[in-house]
Amino acid sequence: MEKAIQEIFKYYRGNKSELIPILQEVQESLGYLPEKVMHDIAKFIGVAESHVYAVASFYSQFRLLPLGRKRIAVCRGTACHIRGAPHILTTIETTIGLKEGETSDDLEYTLETVACFGCCALAPCLRINMDVYGEMTREKVKELFLPLNEGNKDE
Repeated sequence: MEKAIQEIFKYYRGNKSELIPILQEVQESLGYLPEKVMHDIAKFIGVAESHVYAVASFYSQFRLLPLGRKRIAVCRGTACHIRGAPHILTTIETTIGLKEGETSDDLEYTLETVACFGCCALAPCLRINMDVYGEMTREKVKELFLPLNEGNKDE
């Protein structure tokens, strides 16, 4: 991790104005912004750690915790909402044992919602990593996530 951060720093002068681009690159590289790395960034650009944390926690694009390998996102756009997205989310939460915004302890799954996927004709829909599943029902959700539950029972 240290080597990756130093490699990113090579492309910057260490100016305060570079904070957001540095945060973006670090997150792109590591998937999130670890506390130790925010300390290193603060030192590099000459600001207090609290300033780096304030910026990182203000913008929703930045993540302070690692995401699961499988990111499950439920669309909350108007079309999806009207066609049952809240029920889809509740069914997923019950089926996999996570609430919206949570990541499993084993870092396998993260459950989140998004404003809109732009797949309104498929409403309600969800996405697992880059795969979109449309016209979801509670039954389809259970079928989709059944293999996940069976896999966890063996562990």
